[in-house]
Amino acid sequence: MPDPTPDPHRDVRPTLEAVAARAGVSRATASRVVNGGAGVRQPLVDQVRKAVEELGYIPNHAARTLVTRRNGAVAVIIDEPEFRVFSDPFFSRQIRGISRELNAHDAQLVLLLVEGSGDFDRVTRYLAGGHVDGVLAFSLHTDDELPAIIRRFRVPTVYGGRPQHAARGQGDPELPYVDCDNRGGAREAVRHLVALGRRRVAHIAGPRDQVSALDRIDGYRDALPDAAEELVVDGDFTTEGGARAMTELLDARPDVDAVFVSNDLMASGALRVLRERGVRVPEDVAVVGFDDMASVAEATEPPLTTVRQDVEGIGRLMVRLLMERLNSGTGAWPDSVITPTELVRRASA
Repeated sequence: MPDPTPDPHRDVRPTLEAVAARAGVSRATASRVVNGGAGVRQPLVDQVRKAVEELGYIPNHAARTLVTRRNGAVAVIIDEPEFRVFSDPFFSRQIRGISRELNAHDAQLVLLLVEGSGDFDRVTRYLAGGHVDGVLAFSLHTDDELPAIIRRFRVPTVYGGRPQHAARGQGDPELPYVDCDNRGGAREAVRHLVALGRRRVAHIAGPRDQVSALDRIDGYRDALPDAAEELVVDGDFTTEGGARAMTELLDARPDVDAVFVSNDLMASGALRVLRERGVRVPEDVAVVGFDDMASVAEATEPPLTTVRQDVEGIGRLMVRLLMERLNSGTGAWPDSVITPTELVRRASA
C-alpha cells in the first residue's frame, strides 16, 4: 500500500496549469497574463490575476524571461570607490530614489561599483552576459570607459548627470541623461552672496574631471566674470577635500569674505577650518554649499545655506526614462531632462 504520509520535501507550489484551471482559461492565456504579454481581454486578465492571488502562485523567472525577453533587473553603475559611495549621502539618496522607482516597476537593482580601471573588465563581462535589461550610470569622469562599453553592447542606458559627450555638444539621443541645473544653481548662489554685499567671493570647486563641477565653475564665473584665478581652489567633493581647499584659500587670500562651495560635504569641511581659525560665519565669511543634503546642511555650525537639487527625484526620473524606452514599441528614446534648483537659506549666508 502507498504511504499516506505527505512528503514534506515534495514541491507543492501551485503551477501555471493550476492557475489556468482556477481561472477557467487556457494555459497559454494564463502565461500571457502572468508574464506581461498583450492581447488578453481585461475580464480574462482579472480572472487570472484573481487565481494567482488565491493560489499564491509565484511565476518562474526563467520561463518569464523566455516569454518577455526581459530579465527584470537593472544595473546601477557608479564610477566611484566603495568608501565614497557608502559615506556620501548624495549617493544613498540617489540610490534610494532609483530603488523605490524600480520597485514600482517590479524590477531588481544590481549595484556595480567601479573602484579603478581594472573593474571595467568585470563590468564589460557582466553587460556582455545579458544579465540586465538596462543600465543607470552616474558619477562619470572625463576618462570614463563606460560610455564606450555601453555603446559596444547597445545596452539601453540613462545617465545621472550630463555626460562628457553631451557637455562637448555631442549629445546622443540614444544616451539620455537626467541632471539638475548645475550652472544656474551656482550662478544663483554667487549672486546671493554678492547681494549680501560680499566683494571677495571665492569658489571651492569639485574635481574637474566631472561635468557637474565644471558647470558649477561656469555658474560662478557667470556671476563674477572678473574674479581672480586664485579665488578658485580645487576640492574633491569630500569633507577633508573641502577642509584642505579652505586652508589653501585662506593662506592665499586671507581677505576673502564669502565662499561658494561645490557641494555640502566640502562646505562642512570648509566651515570646520573657518571655525578653527576663529573666522566668524557669516559675519566675516559667508558660505553657500550645493546639493542640500539635510543630514549635512542642517548639522553644520552654523546651518548651511545651500542650493537644493532633488537628488532622489533625479533617481526616480532616470528609472522612468529607462522604463519608457524599454516599454516603447518604437524603440524611441525620451528626451534628456534638466531639473530646477532652489537656493535654501539658512544661517551661513
